[in-house]
Amino acid sequence: MEATQERKTSVDHIDDKPQQLESLAERGHAVTDEHGNVLVQFDPVAEKRLLRKIDLYVVPTVAMIYLWCFIDRANIGNAKIAGMEKDLGLKGYQYNILLTAFYVSYIVFEIPSNIACKWIGPGKWIPAITFGFGLMSMATAFVHSFGSAVAVRFLLGVFEAGVLPGIAYYLSRWYRKSELIFRLALYLCTAPLAGAFGGLLAGAILALPGIGTVHSWQQLFLVEGIITMGIAIISYFTMTDHPHTARWLNEEEKALAIARVKSENVGTTEVTDKMDKKKLLAGVINPNTLVVSWIFLFVNITVQGIAFFTPTIVATIYPNETVVRKQLWTVPPYVVGVAVNLIVPFFSWKMDRRLVFFIFCACLAIAGYAMFLGTTNPRVRYGAVFLAISGAFPFGPLCNAQVAVNALSDSARSTAIGWNVMVGNIGGLISTWSYLPHDSPDFHIGNGLNLAGNCTILITSILLLLFLGRDNQKRNSVSEEEVDAKLAGKTQLEIQELDWKHPAWRWQL
Repeated sequence: MEATQERKTSVDHIDDKPQQLESLAERGHAVTDEHGNVLVQFDPVAEKRLLRKIDLYVVPTVAMIYLWCFIDRANIGNAKIAGMEKDLGLKGYQYNILLTAFYVSYIVFEIPSNIACKWIGPGKWIPAITFGFGLMSMATAFVHSFGSAVAVRFLLGVFEAGVLPGIAYYLSRWYRKSELIFRLALYLCTAPLAGAFGGLLAGAILALPGIGTVHSWQQLFLVEGIITMGIAIISYFTMTDHPHTARWLNEEEKALAIARVKSENVGTTEVTDKMDKKKLLAGVINPNTLVVSWIFLFVNITVQGIAFFTPTIVATIYPNETVVRKQLWTVPPYVVGVAVNLIVPFFSWKMDRRLVFFIFCACLAIAGYAMFLGTTNPRVRYGAVFLAISGAFPFGPLCNAQVAVNALSDSARSTAIGWNVMVGNIGGLISTWSYLPHDSPDFHIGNGLNLAGNCTILITSILLLLFLGRDNQKRNSVSEEEVDAKLAGKTQLEIQELDWKHPAWRWQL
């Protein structure tokens, strides 16, 4: 205990000694002691200035990438009611099979893509896969059969698999745990924004007379794919792997950015550690990761179902409207969804709590699907779409933040986020079979499944909150002497590999 106190005193008020801060930011130096006590006091003014700079340089690029990722995935829903189904001769469940092809590759390549993101570096990997899914979106404009459409959708899933977990993992290198949730929301809110903007853009593109031999729905894929590839090229020059390589940070800012992230992970001596099998596995077998990924599975049944089938559902609510007006009717619910997707994470950030918002959002979605099942009134059903979107979309930042903040090492976070998104997208696969042609226009199967799924989310979230809170109480009862005894004789690497099993760790709720 005396040694710990000596170390803490020697670096106290470190903001007055930038050279010591730079030393702590180097590899091999921890910013906490073995009990999780932070060995440094950061200058709040310098932190605030740094945070604004990171927000300006990091968030806009990834937000734009995810916006077009979601547009290129979901525009098939707009294309369906614009003639794609008829032109390709899709019959029976072939549209659902087309959606399934995307999710097969999307699920399989989730974790491998995030490991590649860590190995190659987010600044290179994310722009590369963005160019790839833009190219596949453009290629969809030239398919003329069901088989070729399936092949292109499968390849689209290969490239898009690493986007959501890759960006979440990338942001975790830059932000404190409490800050991460709102930054995740800033890019994930582009999912409902893509629904709103995608509907407007679809209406505008479909109004064009044609581009050469490309017409109607084909124009959606051609134009949106070209835009995506342009964004990928720009992002290659604007993204950087981590604070070490950021040209827009000076040396003191780099040191502060690294030290503040390390300070929240007991036993961590570097922000970007070397690949380690035990650390990678720790991210997956983390009990918080396993439960949250189970929740995310049901979330994605709702979110992806909304993305693919909202145009179809709205078309059944307003069957006599023109194709363009049906596209435009999909916009208002998404606009509200964007607002809620920012408001909920903002309060989560300020309160530094996530699980209570799991419970709140599940209740919103439950109310929406109960309304849809309980009436055939078009206006009430349209209102239910607002509630379903508002309840579902905040789970993107909530779930990924809850996973990220409870994995200590960089390696563990890469697999924890990858696992969460992979399991979650099994829900996306299920969603492709939740709204079936024979169930139209009431869609009892799809809406009933989502009602049951959100009830499961509500119950599981309450149980997880109780479990983690109780485990924290047990950890609080362990004395510092007992912590020292459990860590005695272990090397620095062995201590890092403990991850969530570290006796000084406390779950983030």
